[in-house]
Amino acid sequence: MPDHIHMVVAIPPKLSVSDFVGYLKGKSALQIFDKHPELTTRYDRTMWARGYFVSTIADVDEKTIIKYVEEQYEESKKEDSGKK
Repeated sequence: MPDHIHMVVAIPPKLSVSDFVGYLKGKSALQIFDKHPELTTRYDRTMWARGYFVSTIADVDEKTIIKYVEEQYEESKKEDSGKK
């Protein structure tokens, strides 16, 4: 998505969600800034927003969630074309 990311991940129960998200955001920001140093000044080394949304899957299977995430880009394009 142009302004956010959807991900489906499985983390082991011994790892807290906040630790995982912190690690993911930290490592990915470092890799992005290494590959695109011009972004360092634009984002002042702060790539990600402070918050995040997490949900567990209980009543739906993993395939349904993955399908939903994959369809978000197409839905966003449809919404954007209707706004113009």
